[in-house]
Amino acid sequence: MSSALRTPPPLDVDALLDDRGTRIIVCCGAGGVGKTTTAAALGVRAAERGRRVVVLTIDPARRLAQSMGIDLLDNTPRPVAGIGADDGTAGDGGPAGSGGGELHAMMLDMKRTFDEIVEAHADGERARAILDNPFYQSLSAGFAGTQEYMAMEKLGQLRARDDWDLIVVDTPPSRSALDFLDAPKRLGSFLDGKFIRVLMAPAKVGGRAGMKFLNVGMSMMTGTLSKLMGGQLLKDVQTFVAAMDTMFGGFRTRADATYRLLQAPGTAFLVVAAPEPDALREAAYFVERLAAERMPLAGLVLNRVHGSGAGQLSAERALAAAENLEESGIVDQESGKAGARGPADPAGPADRADSPDGDSPSPDGGRSADGAVPDPDVPDVELITAGLLRLHAERMQVIARERHTRDRFTSLHPEVPVAEVAALPGDVHDLAGLRAIGERLTTGQPD
Repeated sequence: MSSALRTPPPLDVDALLDDRGTRIIVCCGAGGVGKTTTAAALGVRAAERGRRVVVLTIDPARRLAQSMGIDLLDNTPRPVAGIGADDGTAGDGGPAGSGGGELHAMMLDMKRTFDEIVEAHADGERARAILDNPFYQSLSAGFAGTQEYMAMEKLGQLRARDDWDLIVVDTPPSRSALDFLDAPKRLGSFLDGKFIRVLMAPAKVGGRAGMKFLNVGMSMMTGTLSKLMGGQLLKDVQTFVAAMDTMFGGFRTRADATYRLLQAPGTAFLVVAAPEPDALREAAYFVERLAAERMPLAGLVLNRVHGSGAGQLSAERALAAAENLEESGIVDQESGKAGARGPADPAGPADRADSPDGDSPSPDGGRSADGAVPDPDVPDVELITAGLLRLHAERMQVIARERHTRDRFTSLHPEVPVAEVAALPGDVHDLAGLRAIGERLTTGQPD
């Protein structure tokens, strides 16, 4: 397959951000590929192009808060200073008539979100009983799938408030980034499972009949469960189930609604990856999973792509030139340093060895033809050039590997648009860095 056929279609990030029909952008991908930074950069660029944006991060890393100049991100959206009207950049480079953009950021607090749901959908006494229940406290703090479900809850809450016209979601790393797609099914299976139904049965029957059922019909099972779980834990679970009984349907309903929202035309998924085999394998998994779930994929963001301003000089030619320079290079054996030799100093080491100090054969005190005295502290230009050529060869080899890895992904998914983001020389730690990432997101190709 030719390189032209392997070139992926470009991803127009600015068009995506400027489209007022786009209300949710979900960034997913493996860990360590710059997903959080990409989400933040998208938020900054969209806000400065006139959108009212909130960035929701589910990744526990604190880089997002630091880069946005916020001391602490929590479960409440916090305004980001220096964006839009605050610094006079609202609408710069954006569509005609844009302006008035703003940016908020927040980090998902899984337990606090669960608590808010309980407080909103249960009366005061029942809510307090649930919140104080030891089993609930364990469930809300770390039950498998709770984080993903709460992410969907929070996304649904943000969308319902309509305070922002764009929500950018930064998901957890690795394949768990798409676990929130399974959250409604997983939670539904848990709530509708036999274990929960059995524990709910006494509460549903109620009164003496319920107690009779519990004492007779469940005596053997509860005895076994008590041995496995402990009597107190079983009691906590039963109390929790009884208190939550009226809320179970609401969990499923809201999760299903958010799931449909993710499938809607106003949502766009961006898969973020680095030009590395493992990261792009994960990216391929995400693309295939999103297609299977009928989720709208906008494209792939390929971060940290290396480039060269001297791409016409191949690695092979650079290495050959370096070897030629090194073979003909002059090294001062006595000083252990490279001697300076220019066009006016054609003498080799054997010629210079005739002089008393070993630096020059001429009787003029070691001066060259133009009268200059070689300085042993000056490195040989040819050796420096050879070293730079070798560095260039290494860079070109890295570029070739990255392109080969990208081409393998593109050959499997030729329909996926790609935005390549040039690697930065350092970490992103402020708004200026996020703006630089935003600029690279829109150029399409690395420098």
